[in-house]
Amino acid sequence: MHWTHVLLIVIFTIVITIAGTYWILKTYIFTTAFTPVVLDTKEERTLQDKLKAIGYDFEFSARPRHKKERDEINDNEDGFLEPEPYSEKNAPRKITFTERELNALLAKNTDLAQKLAIDLASNLISAKLLIPLEEDFPVLGGKTLRFNAGIGMAYLHDKPVIVLKGVSIMGVPIPNAWLGGLKNIDLVSEFGVDPGFWKSFSEGVEDIQVTDGQISIKLKE
Repeated sequence: MHWTHVLLIVIFTIVITIAGTYWILKTYIFTTAFTPVVLDTKEERTLQDKLKAIGYDFEFSARPRHKKERDEINDNEDGFLEPEPYSEKNAPRKITFTERELNALLAKNTDLAQKLAIDLASNLISAKLLIPLEEDFPVLGGKTLRFNAGIGMAYLHDKPVIVLKGVSIMGVPIPNAWLGGLKNIDLVSEFGVDPGFWKSFSEGVEDIQVTDGQISIKLKE
């Protein structure tokens, strides 16, 4: 093989390596933003009804009120919300959200839509978070750090199970010792014995189901 052929092969290999490395860094490590989830009109209406059922009045500005919402407004007098007596009869105790709905809430409510993304899989909730660094930050100034975290969630033996699967930075898993030894430990069993958040949370939940693209939580009376 002539030396010019060898030189061309070496140059071609270097170019391919650089291009591949740049693509990996840009796509998986130094990602600058996620694409926000945008719901269609039907999905927006379904999401708003779910939120309203749990007491959160959420509005999509581009969507007009539908009949159920208009009926609760006193248009004949002062336009205030119609009063009504409190009742738990036929009240929904099961809360269900899809992965698209959760990410759409981020897109509508905060500036996190392009920095935070949630994934729902079988018994697993995963989150990706992008954190831009200031230009004067040492070494990585001007870059964007990528964090990934996974939390296992299920309902077993008549109680919820919440397990931290792990946290990684730039694709490198953080050691369990740095996470306080909490990796792969059921947080409800570990901290739900003493009075506090985990005990109250456990006693108020009747069921949790996390499947591909959906999470459902059923509350106790």
